[in-house]
Amino acid sequence: MNDPLGDMLTRIRNAQMRGKSTVMTPASKQRARVLDVLADEGYIRGYEPATDDKGHPAFEISLKYYEGTPVIREIKRVSKPGRRVYMSVGDIPQVRQGLGVSIVSTSRGVMSDAAARSANVGGEVLCTVF
Repeated sequence: MNDPLGDMLTRIRNAQMRGKSTVMTPASKQRARVLDVLADEGYIRGYEPATDDKGHPAFEISLKYYEGTPVIREIKRVSKPGRRVYMSVGDIPQVRQGLGVSIVSTSRGVMSDAAARSANVGGEVLCTVF
């Protein structure tokens, strides 16, 4: 697999299209940090460590719905393995005039765009969520 984070975002997107309440994804530190930001911003209920059917570590993500529609309307990968996107603190985009969130990998860890602005750090823009 070339893009583990993109795989996780696609699993979330596909599970929400099918109306699933939970989805499993392989575990990694970067995925955990992105899931922490999604949970803090209120886009998912949370996640728990689990194991898949082969005994490998995984995360069970609890998706969030409001009146039957998914809370995450759009989730897009910005920085890809073939094209990394780095931005300074002043260039980090606001998603939908602040209604959405950009997830940024900085030298101080993975955080939302608002947290990166308040910490005055830039970094790699991983994905945007609305």
